[in-house]
Amino acid sequence: MTLSPAMITVDTTDALTLGRWWAEHTGGEIVEENDGWFVMVALPSGLRLGFQKVEDPTPGKNRVHVDFVAEDLDATVAALRAAGAGHVGDHEMPGFRWVTLSDPDGNLFCVSGSH
Repeated sequence: MTLSPAMITVDTTDALTLGRWWAEHTGGEIVEENDGWFVMVALPSGLRLGFQKVEDPTPGKNRVHVDFVAEDLDATVAALRAAGAGHVGDHEMPGFRWVTLSDPDGNLFCVSGSH
């Protein structure tokens, strides 16, 4: 049996707003809205991000997060922060640097420089 990633789904209290935020910052396109209770964003890579409206998202640290790569790490992080992303931390190891951010709902994600 082989599994292929198709979509990463995030719980949120406002699926349309968060879906629009992610579409704007990933070059994605909203392909389904479903009256705001489930929003699907198709990314240029073919992967999809889903945003599912829930009354009360699970509290605490994410157990799963998305990693992104950017040509210009510093400029991308600055743009995301200006658009409402929160800064969680900067990380570095020999030959590799990344930044952990949070989206407007507090979901963690990482951005690294292209390798």
